[in-house]
Amino acid sequence: MSDSKFNVLLYSDGSQQAFSAAVYAANLLKNMPNMHLTIVQVQESDEGSMGTEYSWIDTWPVSPTSEWMKRVIESDTNVRNLYNDILNRTNEIFTERGKNVSHHVIYCNPSISDTVDALLEYAEKKEFKLIIMGTRGLTTLKGLIFGCIAHNVLNRSPIPVLLIKKLPQDFIDNYCSDDNSNVLKVNHL
Repeated sequence: MSDSKFNVLLYSDGSQQAFSAAVYAANLLKNMPNMHLTIVQVQESDEGSMGTEYSWIDTWPVSPTSEWMKRVIESDTNVRNLYNDILNRTNEIFTERGKNVSHHVIYCNPSISDTVDALLEYAEKKEFKLIIMGTRGLTTLKGLIFGCIAHNVLNRSPIPVLLIKKLPQDFIDNYCSDDNSNVLKVNHL
């Protein structure tokens, strides 16, 4: 068995789907001792810079969108508690493996094609072995009209891509039970 690092890129845009992908990535990180996780965020820039390294602990969860946070805040207490349990468990795993978790911001133009190009260029340059992304799972018609970063990365990447739509309830149950927290049935995550 090889002791080489298994480099994984987690793309985070602050969406609910990105949070689900982060939870899945944390679960992999917990179970793979040789895994190194880089959380990547893309920000608008005219300069086209390759990016900046940051400490993930200072920016996690990475820029949650206002739409998603509104849904969490306006949810009932059980949903908020479950979100907090999952976030705490994810942070716990990231903290335990702190030296194996980093955060990187890539600057590029905001179009889908430029974002995809920037992500793939960075992933290939840094020799990632896996890209993990959340996806809404747009319908074919919406995908054709509006495009989707995740599906464009999936279709163009020479690196394997794992798309996370929504975490199944049994995954959430097992994930939360690892820290002995109460597990609730919920369909919002």
